[in-house]
Amino acid sequence: MSFRIQPAPVARPNRCQLFGPGSRPALFEKMAASAADVVNLDLEDSVAPNDKDTAREAIIDATHSVDWNTKALSIRINGLDTPYWYKDVVDVLERGSDRIDLIMIPKVGYAEDLYAVDALVTAIERAKGRKKPIGFEIIIETAAGAQNVDAIAQSTPRLQSMSFGVADYAASMGMQVTGIGGTQAGYDMLADGEPDAERATFPADPWHYPIVRMVAACRQYGILPVDGPFGDFSDDAAFRAQARRSAILGCVGKWAIHPKQVALANEVFTPSDDIVSRARAILAAMDEAEKAGQGAAVLDGKLIDIASARQAKVVVDQIELIQGNG
Repeated sequence: MSFRIQPAPVARPNRCQLFGPGSRPALFEKMAASAADVVNLDLEDSVAPNDKDTAREAIIDATHSVDWNTKALSIRINGLDTPYWYKDVVDVLERGSDRIDLIMIPKVGYAEDLYAVDALVTAIERAKGRKKPIGFEIIIETAAGAQNVDAIAQSTPRLQSMSFGVADYAASMGMQVTGIGGTQAGYDMLADGEPDAERATFPADPWHYPIVRMVAACRQYGILPVDGPFGDFSDDAAFRAQARRSAILGCVGKWAIHPKQVALANEVFTPSDDIVSRARAILAAMDEAEKAGQGAAVLDGKLIDIASARQAKVVVDQIELIQGNG
């Protein structure tokens, strides 16, 4: 381990983030009653330009009138390249309730983007006497964001989580794809064989690099890494597959753009009973080994050591955090 200790991220569950348009306030109560850990009320892509003002008003009202229970309440503002974002921040924070936990900033490309929003938020908090500091969520969904993710990750102490936004990332990169997440037709490898013979194909994950890049930056600087949307909400199996890949790579959760995806995300990002039992057994075995002055142990015929204990502690900490929030 380096002399510089890797900081811990904020201690809250983030298995599923449920999104809903600010222009559809009839959904807010249902979102609040869902099993999602985070609720994101959207002012950006899901809201038409002519509806921005009314959506903003609906969200402000909902911060006062809806019981959000223990959920983290986040407002996704419009991008900094639009004429809407400053009113999103000013109106929501000046007139919204103290129940707001987070602001989500889309299409972040540079550390300076967060400096701009941070300056505005700080001024509002001081002017209005807001007692609870606003945290930031951001979306890495451009070539600039992917390239500058390290600088972005350390740009402000308000930053709590990063999400990977696949659709806008694909557009920014000029990729010939139209699906939102999952494997993509044509992105595969052929098995060895004769040039004219029929050969098996092996689909690959075109989003592997940017997600790994984001997760590493998040873990280095104590930020929660989150996988973004999966567009085909009729395909549960493909959603699970994408979510499992992200979980294996270190993401703590995934977006839900449809209510049915909430249970799927919670399922994947909640450690199973078998995994938790194994993790607890590893920690118990290593505790006994330490008491005996040993640095390793054998559990079920397999060697475990201090690195095994670190892996196990990640799992146990996850389940205890989830259960403690329930």
